[in-house]
Amino acid sequence: MKPDRRGLLVGAAAALATPAWSRDPADLILSGRMVQGGFVMGRTWPRALIFLDGEALATASADGLFVIGFDRDAPTSVVLEARSGARSERRTLPVARGQFPSTRIDGLPPSTIEPSDPALLERIQREVAIKTEGFASRLDGDDFRSGFDWPLATFRVSSEWGAQRVLNGTPARPHYGIDLAAPQGTPIRAPADGVVTLAQPGMHFEGGLTLIDHGQGLITAYLHQSRIDVLLHQRISRGQVIGEVGRTGRATGPHLCWRMRWRDRQMNPALMVGQSAPENGYRSGQG
Repeated sequence: MKPDRRGLLVGAAAALATPAWSRDPADLILSGRMVQGGFVMGRTWPRALIFLDGEALATASADGLFVIGFDRDAPTSVVLEARSGARSERRTLPVARGQFPSTRIDGLPPSTIEPSDPALLERIQREVAIKTEGFASRLDGDDFRSGFDWPLATFRVSSEWGAQRVLNGTPARPHYGIDLAAPQGTPIRAPADGVVTLAQPGMHFEGGLTLIDHGQGLITAYLHQSRIDVLLHQRISRGQVIGEVGRTGRATGPHLCWRMRWRDRQMNPALMVGQSAPENGYRSGQG
């Protein structure tokens, strides 16, 4: 079975219309998909501060690499700036709008749509705190530099990223993951190097949940696992099995919900597949 990529890249036409590589001066070279849910990877001065719309949000790695993400509802342009001492480089980046469908899912347990039991609500709040801590990780590194692979060898896209959802007839938050349908027990492999910041079975909504920090707060999430094969704080390598596909939590069938977030900005992980950071940028000998 071949991966079903129909409808896979949200806003694909807009994303493909954006050049993957810019021809900026060597002090700041960028690559990426400049579309809502997309990203930019860049190379600049080692340890330069990275500003987005005037806010310092990241520090480039020792090799001068950094990443930024665009939220599903990102504005149509952002200002990116790298600063190192008295030096600075600034770019105004256009961000294309994504096209997000509406999807309807029925037959979910009512407790996963509008929970009301006090004990369940207390449990959900505890789990929110656990997830918040996992997503707050800001590891110094650039494991994103070589881009990402698909976490499953074969799959069918059963729900696109960014879709506006209607659950049991009730409008819900947009879907911030891409659902990859596959048989129960299918191995899930790490799409890039990183460090596990959460490995928790039995979450109410997510079921078996793993979070991986790939550097500078770029975190991927793997939901509904039937089995988790990694531990908290474990260093993992690209291609390593981290768990198995399941239907735990809020799920109507076996699948992997794959998510990506950069500093609370929701991103489409599919746009990262096959991408990589610029090879050339900072010129040695310039301090």
